[in-house]
Amino acid sequence: MYKIAVIPGDGTGPEVIREGLKVLKAVSEKVGFQYETQVFDWGGDRYLRTGEVLPEGAIDELKKFDAIYLGAIGHPDVKPGILEKGILLAIRFGLDQYINLRPVKLYPGVDTPLKDKGPEDIDYVVVRENTEGLYAGAGGVLKKGTPDEVAVQESINTRKGVERCIRYAFEYCRKRNKKKKLTLVGKTNVLTYAFDLWERTFYEVAQEYPDIQTDYAHVDATTMWMVKNPEWFDVIVTDNMFGDIITDLGAMTQGGMGIAAGGNINPQGVSMFEPIGGSAPKYTGKNIINPLAAIGALQMMLENLGEEKAAELVDKAIAFVTGTKLKSLSAGKMGYTTSEVGDMVAQFIADA
Repeated sequence: MYKIAVIPGDGTGPEVIREGLKVLKAVSEKVGFQYETQVFDWGGDRYLRTGEVLPEGAIDELKKFDAIYLGAIGHPDVKPGILEKGILLAIRFGLDQYINLRPVKLYPGVDTPLKDKGPEDIDYVVVRENTEGLYAGAGGVLKKGTPDEVAVQESINTRKGVERCIRYAFEYCRKRNKKKKLTLVGKTNVLTYAFDLWERTFYEVAQEYPDIQTDYAHVDATTMWMVKNPEWFDVIVTDNMFGDIITDLGAMTQGGMGIAAGGNINPQGVSMFEPIGGSAPKYTGKNIINPLAAIGALQMMLENLGEEKAAELVDKAIAFVTGTKLKSLSAGKMGYTTSEVGDMVAQFIADA
């Protein structure tokens, strides 16, 4: 019996989560596992109503669950940063979700802006360190608002944080069992302190994984190869900031935010899975938003829980819908409503 915390969140989040839960019900019945969900109303509406971002004890409450399924955080009437830091980052740091996992996979029938590239070329995963680096919040401001203002933001990289991220990437690459190639992305020629630590740790850990081919690329070169030769990549491991940037580039090559899913992983604790596209408030309540990214996040959650057969089935269902049904991934242009897309995925699973 899996216990799943559900945070539908803001904007179109509740709509796409509804379809994800529809698919979860279908695949649990097909494969044969049990689960229970508990819904939390954390998000913009609650904040505007109560002034509270996360209630006291929220992180301890989440530790009781096997996984967290998140819709979207972001409200047009709430200043940017309040909800994102107060909910998303608070959960990531509070539950020590030190891996951000972002598959970059082009599904059949989905358009990519990359010329002459298809699903066989765009299929890799980015492992991003998720709790250190520039996001640690170290630094400060001196003489703010004056011509002499100084702003310092420090990138914090610890041996422990770097090594556990790199070790996870090697394990993931081995389990993925495709090209068995792990690429470290950094900037060793300029960031000589931080990425000296990353590079030394990478090649030290690599000694324990002789079956994995290792590679290094500067982050600027990586953005070129992600566009020109995405087939070169299998698994990428990188720091927090570089990972944040290149994963959005990757999302565009796989068809956009309507299909991109991600996981915030604590391999020894509770992990959180979400669509990447945000709350898309202008589409709220119109039943036209694409739910496939949320369904993809569900697929990642099932894989993380060890339900490999269920995860594979959901992946096949997504590929069936993109390859044979949808006209587009864009909201309002799919040829189907949000709920109809969820129905098609669930029906494929039921008929499998």
